This record gives sequence, structure tokens and C-alpha cells, in this order.
Amino acid sequence: MAEKKVALTTLGCKVNQYESAALEELFRRRGYQVVDFDSPADVYIINTCTVTHLGDRKSRQLIRRAGRTNPGAVVAVTGCYAQTAPDEVLELEGVDVVVGAGRRADIVDLVESASKGRKVKAVEDIAGCREFEELPGESHQGRVRAYLKIQEGCENYCSYCIIPYARGPLRSRAPESVQAGVRSLVKHGFKEVVLTGIHTGAYGRGTGGGVDLVQLLASLANVPGLARLRLSSLEPNDITPELLDLVASGPPFCQHLHIPLQSGDDYILKKMRRRYDTGFFRRLLAQVRDKLPEVGITTDIMVGFPGEEDEHFRRSCAFVKEMQFSALHVFKYSPRRGTPAANFPGQVDPRVKEERSRELINIGHALARSFAARYLGKTVPVLVEQAVPGFTAREHAGPLLDRTAGEHREIYEGLTENYVRVFFPAGEEWRGQLADIKVTAISGTGLKGRIIYK
Repeated sequence: MAEKKVALTTLGCKVNQYESAALEELFRRRGYQVVDFDSPADVYIINTCTVTHLGDRKSRQLIRRAGRTNPGAVVAVTGCYAQTAPDEVLELEGVDVVVGAGRRADIVDLVESASKGRKVKAVEDIAGCREFEELPGESHQGRVRAYLKIQEGCENYCSYCIIPYARGPLRSRAPESVQAGVRSLVKHGFKEVVLTGIHTGAYGRGTGGGVDLVQLLASLANVPGLARLRLSSLEPNDITPELLDLVASGPPFCQHLHIPLQSGDDYILKKMRRRYDTGFFRRLLAQVRDKLPEVGITTDIMVGFPGEEDEHFRRSCAFVKEMQFSALHVFKYSPRRGTPAANFPGQVDPRVKEERSRELINIGHALARSFAARYLGKTVPVLVEQAVPGFTAREHAGPLLDRTAGEHREIYEGLTENYVRVFFPAGEEWRGQLADIKVTAISGTGLKGRIIYK
């Protein structure tokens, strides 16, 4: 009997990417071969995002693409769009199975119980979910940085955000399970582990966990072989002096924090129902940089929130520049049905959103280049990830090709611990290794350099 094939595709955040990797592993354990999404397969899985209307639209496009690739395949849809609008998704042409946020561990059984033309809905009321769903954590084939999900759910209820309705209440992975997961990833050869969640800083609150985030991190500090431990996004209110002291204690903790700002204007922050103002944020970043002088601070910033006039946007731009972030993730406000902001007056014209987005992206590029420039002429440790497709060392690096580059003709890339991307000539033997890179030039918002051979 021929081996069955499954193809998966993912939209959205790092948590979704982690969960898709776990779903791949579930199918592998049941004898499936995982193939590219554009290849013929018996089963197609679309892991959706619903943070913006664009995510919904892309999800529908991917469903149609799966149907065109193999009209006889079973198509299953999971993720946040599936959880928040299951009936809508199930009615889409080509969809056979809809799996909610609480049933992903059952996805193989649900797919195998389905047949083309017979609809299966496995979506429960996420508000009643009280347990953290354990999924395989070692399914990161081909990568050198591993993600480990430690937390689920959010109860902040920001006025623009659909995620609390898609992900449910706070749940945490048991500390001993997190420790086992990190040890397993290190055993599989990963030198960097990124702890992620929907509200990562709330680890230990709600159900499960039993310890807080600082206690969890302290328990992971001495895992043998763990070179880097990185945290995903942390809400400003979750960053405590104790957390900063721990990160400042040195390896394996990375000198990088992603702290969402969303707006640099107090009027807009209040309408967003964010739990801080710009004064709090300014003081926080001063405290962070006092404890972590080399820290890279990245952020999320939204444009076009309802009621955002030009004066609010100007204040936001000025505050972003003042905070000197090392990188920005800029996104345009998208009304989400069921959230308060969707009915707010003063919805911003899409053309204005686009103009403001471009302006902030340009500001972000300038800030990133400024942060990267501090490392010109210095030597920085970089975790080597992968070759850059389509570039050779001679074509891309020019003067980087000197005697220290040896025979390498490919350009590889990797990250510093404070999240600056670096490009350098290397060979496949360096992949997954920590290399000392002498920085010689700025490359876009990152750096160029060469390996220092010891």
C-alpha cells in the first residue's frame, strides 16, 4: 500500500508555525509522508490566522489552491479562523474538516474519519478550555532555532484584538514538561530555543504551570548544551526587575526583548485598552537598557486605529524614534467582527493607513540600520542558520572574499543574540554552529562580515 501524503501550510504568528510543525509530527507518527503544499497529496492542512481580514482572505485562497492541486484530497482547516468562524469555514467549497484550538491533537483521527464530501466539525467553546494542549515539540526538521510553546490563551481583551476569542483563557504548560522539551531539543542538536506563547509573560497564571515565568527561566538556565534561550513577545506590564536581573545574568539568556508598543500616542493607547501609557513605556525601556546595555528591543506598532488623526500618528512616530527600537513590525489596523473597535467611529481610510504604514516602515529601517551600525568593526557571535538562496559569496560579498573565507562560495545568514541578521561566506559545515563573525559592513537592516577562524 502506497504511503499517504499530507501537505501543510501556515499563516500567522510563531505560535502557529510551532503548532504546524507539531501537526506534521503527528502525521509522520501515523505513517504519512509530509510533502510541499503545492504537491499532490491525500490530505491538505491549512493552519489559519484571523488577526486581520487579509489572513482570512489568504486562508480562503489556500483552500482553493489545495482543491485545484488534488480535487479528491481531504482538506482540513485549523487555526484561529477555524476557531472563530467554524460554520463559515465549513461552508467554503472544498473544506471537509474544521478543527478548533482544543482538538488539534486529534487531527489525524478526524481526517481519517472524514471522506470527501462529508463535513466534519470538531470545534468546542474555547472559553471553557482549562488545560494546556500538549503537542509534539521536537518536530523542527531542517531548522537550527527551535520554538517551544509554553503558554496558551489571553485575557487582556484589547479593543481591536480577536485573539482572546480564538485562543481562550490563560493556560500554561507544566514546568517539568517545559524542562523536558528544552532538554529534548538540545539533545536533537538545537543550540537556541525560543519560548513562545500567546501571552508568554502570563506563564503560570490561569490554569496549569504552578510557577511564574522567572522561576521557569531560572530552572532552564543550567540545561547542559543550551547555548541560547530567547523569549518571544512580552507585554510591557510583564517585564519585572526580577526578569531583567535574570536575563542580565548572561548566557543562555539572549539580550533581546520584543515588547509590543502598538501606538506612541496616549489617546490611542487608551482607546486600544492597552494597560500602560507612553510614560510607563519610556520608564520601562530606560530600566531595561540600564540592566541590559547591549539589548535589542523590537516592537509591534499599529497604524490606522479608529480615531487616529494625523496629530496622533505624528506623536506615535516621534515616540518610536525616541525609543530607538532595533526593529519595527508595522501593521495596519483591520476591523475584526466581534471586537469593540470594529464599531468605533472614525474608521481610517485604507489609503491613509497605507501611507502611514510606509512612513513607519521607513522609520523602522533607519532605526534598524542605526542599531546595527554600532557593531561595525566588532566581532559578534552568530548562530549560523542557512544559505541565502540565489547568492554566492563572490556575487554578493565582494571584498568579503579574502583568505579567511577559504573556498566558501555561498552566503549564509544567522542572528546575533540581540536579533540582528548577519550575512557572511560559509559552508554547510557551519550550519547550526555558533560562529564568531567580524562585522565589515551594513547590509540593508543587517550586517555583513566574515568568520574568524580559531
